[in-house]
Formats: sequence, C-alpha cells, structure tokens
Amino acid sequence: MKKVGLVMRKIQFTEAQGPRVFAERLKQIASELGVEIIFISPERHVSGYDWIPGYEHEKGDLVNYDIVLDQIYKENIEHVIYTVSGFTFLKMFIKNCVLFPHSFPDPALTGYEMMKPFYSIVDKAIVQTDFLKREITRNFGVTDVNVIPIGFNEQLANMYYDPDHVVDNRILWIGRDEENRRPDLVIEYARQNPDKEVYMVFGGVRYKESMKKYDIPNNVKLQFALTQDEVFALMNSAKVFWNCSKFDTFAMPLTEAMAMGKIIVKPEHPCYGHFSSQHSFSGNEQNWFELVNMAAAAPIKASAENRQYAFDKFSSSVMKEGYKNFFEDWLN
Repeated sequence: MKKVGLVMRKIQFTEAQGPRVFAERLKQIASELGVEIIFISPERHVSGYDWIPGYEHEKGDLVNYDIVLDQIYKENIEHVIYTVSGFTFLKMFIKNCVLFPHSFPDPALTGYEMMKPFYSIVDKAIVQTDFLKREITRNFGVTDVNVIPIGFNEQLANMYYDPDHVVDNRILWIGRDEENRRPDLVIEYARQNPDKEVYMVFGGVRYKESMKKYDIPNNVKLQFALTQDEVFALMNSAKVFWNCSKFDTFAMPLTEAMAMGKIIVKPEHPCYGHFSSQHSFSGNEQNWFELVNMAAAAPIKASAENRQYAFDKFSSSVMKEGYKNFFEDWLN
C-alpha cells in the first residue's frame, strides 16, 4: 500500500469541522483505492486562537518544521499533501508535495497578507472549486491544479433525509466565532425575527467561551462540536440553511445542506458560484434578512432540485473518482 502524508495543524485535527471531516473522508476513500493516508501534525501549539499578534498560524508552522519532518521521515513517506500554506517549504525537503488549501489569500480573510509569500512558491495544488483554480492560476501562476470537491457522506444524507420532519421556522447556520463568518449578523437577524428558531452550530468547544461576549436572544440555540450524525439530523429539521461568510474555499456545510434538500441563502461572492441550483439564493448584508424570511416562507418543505444537484456535483462518489485519477497520475 502506498503511503501519503497528510500534514495539517494540530488544531485542525482536534476540532469537529471541515478540515478534520475532510481528513477522515480522504483516509477512507484512499484506503478503498489502495493508498494509506498518514496523519501528520506538529505537537507544539503556537496558539489555540486565530491571529494573536506574534502567534499567527503561519509563524507557528515555520517553527514546527523539525517535528513534521521527523514524522515524515520516520514513516518513509515520499508523497505529502499539506493543507496550510505555512508548510509550503516542505517541497524543499520532499520532492512530491501538493497543497490542498483550507484557506486562501483573499482580502476577505484575516491574515491573507501573511499567506501570500508562501503561495508564491506553490507549484502543484488540489483545490475544491473551479473558482479557486482560476484564482490560484491568476494570482500566483500555478498551472498544475486539480479540482476535486470534498464529498459529503452520501450514507448520512440518505439515512437522515425526511422532509416530514422539517420545522418551517427553523434557520440553520454553521461556522466559527470569527469576524469573517459574521455570527453577529445571525444574532441580529434572530433579534429582529423572534418568530424564527435560529440554530448556530460551532465546530469547536472553544467557542463556548468566546460566544459569551454576545447578548444572545432566546430564539437562538447554540450547539458546539457536533458529530456528523448530529449535524445531518439537525440539518434535516431545518427549512433554511444560511451562509453569510465573507469568503469560503468550499463551504462544506453548504454542500451537506444542499444534499439534505435545504433552501440555501448564500453570499454573492463568486467563490460560492458552485452552488447554483434552483433553490439557492445569493444576497448581501442589505437583503439577507429578507431573503432568509422569503426562503422560510417558501411553500416547499425541501428542495429535490438542490438535493439532486449536490449528489451530482459534491458526493463522496465524485470525490473518490477525483482522487482515483489524481493518485494514479501522482503516485506512479
């Protein structure tokens, strides 16, 4: 069995959100394709929180190279996928390295200036969307780029799907307590719409503390570090899924929400262009509250069109086919 190292930050492995879900799904899919994914991460924490001056994540990556290289050499790994730009210099030590970014140097994201120098030496990448492929080529001249989505779990999307259990006034948001995710907007929406039941789901337990700074209305239900089963069960019960982030590299919860037939409200930013189904509506800070209310008032319980679109574009079967082709080329 061929070995491939997957290098992620420790905090990405410890939280119940996108990067860890991706890592576990890739490990499962790769094993079916005869490839063993070895998880590799620094043991040292530089900071448990984002962007404390002097402790920014990319600086933390740089001071952890010895630990990461020790793990790679110990396992005799010759092929590495790294998910954060701070580990771009691995290509100086390991010939076969490919970037799979969970973040991107876009001005909408905190710390994007710090990411840019690392991206200037990337030569091979896997990205989740055609938008990112265009951007990484246009901004950094990277032309060796594969587009492979993070596939949602089809088994869970079938197991938990039941439109009869949809609660008409239930709005679901999934994210982090970070400025670019705009949790403040969701809380304000709930305050102005007391008839709605608004669920806010956070990927890490650490957000229990940070959310205490908000005055949270009674109609907001906070959830932390849910399992995938809990996410899909909750998703099934919601009428509307709302994403109001400034930028996403993929927005995995949006793909899962579409697979569960949710009516989608999302940003107008072109990074969300891959969500273009019949009941997927783009807006902005000026009209989001109205869009969410219109979506909640729609006469349908669930969107069969959104569900089919997701299965065609973002399923784990699509992801598996993408990695099958990629590994055949890269590992041989």
